[in-house]
Amino acid sequence: MELARNLRKDSVSRLLPSEPLSVERTSTVGDTVELMRRENVGCVLVCDDGQLVGLFTERDLMRRVLAVGKPLSLPIEDVMTQNPVTVGPREAIRLAVRRMEAGGHRHLPVIDEGNRPVGILSVKRVVRFLVEHYPSAVYNQPPQGQVPSTAEGA
Repeated sequence: MELARNLRKDSVSRLLPSEPLSVERTSTVGDTVELMRRENVGCVLVCDDGQLVGLFTERDLMRRVLAVGKPLSLPIEDVMTQNPVTVGPREAIRLAVRRMEAGGHRHLPVIDEGNRPVGILSVKRVVRFLVEHYPSAVYNQPPQGQVPSTAEGA
């Protein structure tokens, strides 16, 4: 099967990960959220001297800040996900998918050998890759839950 082979052989760089958007660990939650809103992203990498140290997502904002009433003036390092699961640009797509599935992650930082961010891999990019392999199966699915209760026409 072509998809199975491509998942094993093709590297993460084939998925064209998004450019990494990062903040320093001393940035405030408020500043980070403003950056996420302005750039229309759901994930920001947290770096220290160019090295990846954490990840902050919309989910972190909801669970670790808003749900517990913490102020937006906190440093991002207090509420980020530390030591996030990562993937290298030369690793197989299959490994990235496994890591996403195992941890329930929607984003994986893509890092080079020096632990410097080179991209962010999202579930959207993986889905787009799958659609390339099964376009007719994806595009020809009937709508779910949108079936009329009565017959239309004459």
